[in-house]
Amino acid sequence: MNCWQKWLVSGVFLSLLAGCQSHPTDKGQQYKDGKLTKDLQQVSQLNVQGRPVNAADFNQQISVIEQVSPRLFRNNNDTYHAIENWLQAGGDPAQLANFNLSAFQMEGVDNYGNVQFTGYYTPVIEARRVKQGEFRYPLYGMPAKGKKRLPSRAEIYNGALSDSLILAYSNSAVDNFMMEVQGSGYVNYGDGSPLSFYGYAGKNGHAYKSIGKVLVDNGEVPLAKMSLQAIRDWTDSHSEEEVRQLLEQNSSFVFFKPEAFVPVRGASAVPLIAKASVAADKTLIPAGTTLLAEIPILDNNGKFTGRYEMRMMVALDVGGAIKGHHFDIYHGTGHDAGRMAGFYNHYGRVWVLKKSPLAIK
Repeated sequence: MNCWQKWLVSGVFLSLLAGCQSHPTDKGQQYKDGKLTKDLQQVSQLNVQGRPVNAADFNQQISVIEQVSPRLFRNNNDTYHAIENWLQAGGDPAQLANFNLSAFQMEGVDNYGNVQFTGYYTPVIEARRVKQGEFRYPLYGMPAKGKKRLPSRAEIYNGALSDSLILAYSNSAVDNFMMEVQGSGYVNYGDGSPLSFYGYAGKNGHAYKSIGKVLVDNGEVPLAKMSLQAIRDWTDSHSEEEVRQLLEQNSSFVFFKPEAFVPVRGASAVPLIAKASVAADKTLIPAGTTLLAEIPILDNNGKFTGRYEMRMMVALDVGGAIKGHHFDIYHGTGHDAGRMAGFYNHYGRVWVLKKSPLAIK
């Protein structure tokens, strides 16, 4: 995933936990492991309950890596194989050392093991090939590059581009904008034809400005409640003119190119399995790294339930806003995936698993 792609979804969540003197817990934060002193601290036992709930999806993700990226698979195969054996034996975290696996706990954004989780997804936009009724918001292909700078978002909304560049018309300017933020998406023409994948073709070269930050700065949404879903809720409750004014705050504009139906791939060029893959900071978590993550469970309204689940995931994507002890969980395709991805700005614990002859017994 290119560096510009997730600023709206993840960039507005970069503030760290407030106040080292306080220990907030409203977004899943825990403090049961005490203060950690290293980015990755080897531990002999994991202070957790439960076992991974997604062994099948994780194994499918590993199988996809083997099929499409043999080099990445070879570089991590010893660890993958050991984890497979561990999962087949029940996946008890207390038994990791018996499978020659070492666990390295991440110190988190606050040095107490609280790792930040946000979410991203692949949109499916309803559109038509020609302008009709509610379908009046253009999706554009990339203009030819000339000496003059391409128009801003506001200028494009005002008709600065040729109609010949219009690929399709959606029924929502906000949906178009969200697909720009995600960097790609699927388009349903509503005529029974297969979904068309709209890949990233380029951008207009204007500076990016997070509309999430605009809403926070204007006092429209509290920072603590900012999420993709909060932005959706705001746009749903305001007039078309107010929404347009908000979107125009971000002068950057993304262009697309239709492609045949393809699986969603991350920066590692590996198709992504929902909630078995994450975007990570590759300087800390290299591509192919396996993670055992304790993730807070949210209800259908995005509220933390007080419960967690263990998941196995692989780092296969990157993002400009994903730095340090922060992961963006890929939630899949479509509206429901987008809704749940949009809720996440929460904290859990993460252990990097590695096969090592020095695994603690």
